[in-house]
Amino acid sequence: MTRRTMLGAASGAAFAAETNLFSRVCLFTDHLAGFSWEDAGRMIKELGVTGPDLTVRRGGLVKPENVAEDLPKAAETFRKYGLTIPMMTTTITSAADPLARAVAEAASRAGIRYYKLGYFKYEDPARWRETIESTRRALVDLARLGERLDLRAGMHNHAGDSVGCALWDSWEALRDVNPERVGFFFDPAQATIEGGKMGWNLNFRRIAPRLFMVAVKDFVWEKTEKGWRTRWVPLGEGMVDWAGFFPLL
Repeated sequence: MTRRTMLGAASGAAFAAETNLFSRVCLFTDHLAGFSWEDAGRMIKELGVTGPDLTVRRGGLVKPENVAEDLPKAAETFRKYGLTIPMMTTTITSAADPLARAVAEAASRAGIRYYKLGYFKYEDPARWRETIESTRRALVDLARLGERLDLRAGMHNHAGDSVGCALWDSWEALRDVNPERVGFFFDPAQATIEGGKMGWNLNFRRIAPRLFMVAVKDFVWEKTEKGWRTRWVPLGEGMVDWAGFFPLL
């Protein structure tokens, strides 16, 4: 696979909370599942991006239960290729979870400063207020953890039954939460799935003051025997209005 093909097909993250827009671009290492850190480092270096969006979760390049030992080794391997680890993808949703604290502490020691949170679920849509409030309380605690460890958490707006799917809901959940420690990991593709014409645009303008990272990927709707579903496609070949999005940054 060529560098151009890989970059076109892959999803990644870019940092908007920097002096120079998109000064750091990461490859989401879900695309490298099953590879060694050595092979992952070699491929990411060849692609010419800053480093990995390192998956530290079940099935990821680093397993959470081994994070204290394995994360420093992974970081050292990537450094051999001149790469940093700007961010990691986790399932963290509670500062009270011992495994979540272990992941956060290991990341802090390794110099990782940004991470993607796990998902807070709407178990019952009729109780959306209670779900948003419980999410807010969890985020307050995670912000305190971030203050102690110098970490910044990004809420990802995943389409479906997660808090953040509508974007306004995660804005509500973030009220009174330290904006230096918890912000948004905005995903234009997921936002387009939920609000394809103008909804993504208006909602992005609302959350933009707390933007940390941007997910870069594209999709189309396709009809199957079981109904409509989304399919990921190379950047620029899907439904995301990148020409309309980038000027908003």
